Amino acid sequence: MNIEEIESAVTKYTAEKGFDKMDLRAAMFDMDGVLFDSMKNHAKSWYHTMVHFGFTDFSETEAYMHEGRTGAGTINIVKQRMFGQSATEDEVQEMYRYKSELFNSLPKAVRMPGALEVLQQVKESGVVPMIVTGSGQKTLLERLNRNFPNIFRPELMVTAYDVKYGKPNPEPYLMGMKKFGISESRKFDNSIIRKNENSESLNSTPLSPNNFIVIENAPLGVQSAVAAGVFTIAVNTGPLDDSILLGEGANLLFHSMQELADNWPLLCSVLANSQSTSSSPSGAPTPNS
Repeated sequence: MNIEEIESAVTKYTAEKGFDKMDLRAAMFDMDGVLFDSMKNHAKSWYHTMVHFGFTDFSETEAYMHEGRTGAGTINIVKQRMFGQSATEDEVQEMYRYKSELFNSLPKAVRMPGALEVLQQVKESGVVPMIVTGSGQKTLLERLNRNFPNIFRPELMVTAYDVKYGKPNPEPYLMGMKKFGISESRKFDNSIIRKNENSESLNSTPLSPNNFIVIENAPLGVQSAVAAGVFTIAVNTGPLDDSILLGEGANLLFHSMQELADNWPLLCSVLANSQSTSSSPSGAPTPNS
C-alpha cells in the first residue's frame, strides 16, 4: 500500500460524503477474523453441521460469506436454497446447538497476528479503539482484556445484546457511534462540573461518520459499515477474493492485520491531513439518525 492509494481512497470518501476532511476520533473493530483467528473454527463447525443435517450444498468458504449473520439467518438461507422453505424454530435450535457444540470442541482461537500491534498504535495515536461484534459471549470482556490488556473500555463495546438488527444492517456501527458520543459527552460534562459545580450539563460537539473508521474482514460487516457512512478498511484474513470485499464498498483493503499495523503510521498521517475537494452535505447517516 502506498501513500497515493491511501490519499486517493480518503479523498474519494470525503468528497462523496460531503465532508471537508476526516476528523478521526475512534476506530471500530470487528472481532472474529479481525482480532482473533476464529473464523476457521466457525467455518469448519458450520460446514459439518450443514452436512450432518443433510444440507450438502454448503462449503467452508460459504461460511465466510455469512459471517456476521445470525445463526437462524444462515440456516434459513441454506434451507430455502436447497428445499424451498424456511427451517422451523425447533430445527434452528437443534442445528445451532449442534454447531455450538462443535465450535466449542475445537481449539481456542488465538490472537490474530498483528492485531495487538494495530491496537497499540491506534491508542498511542490518540484514537479510541472500540469493539463492534455480533457475538454475545458472556466472557467477551474478560477474553479481550486477557489478549489486549488496557485497550478496550466496556462502555465502548457493541455486542449482540445492544442491537435489534445485526450486520449487514447499519445499526451495529450506528450504535457504536452513539455509544462513543455518549461517553464523550459524559467526559465533557464531568469536566465542566469539576470546574463549576453550579454549571448546567452541556453536550459535546455532535459526531458524524467522518469521526470514525471501521476495520472489518467480512462482506456483511463491510456492508454494515458502508451503510452507516463510515470509512471502511477491509482486512482480508480469510479465503474470499479481494473483489468481494471491495465490491461491498470497502475504501481500502489490507491482506492481514500485520500489513495494517505496518501501514498504520502512514494511514494515520493521511487521515489527519485529509482535505476534500467538496464540502456539500450528502445526507450520510449520523449516530442519532
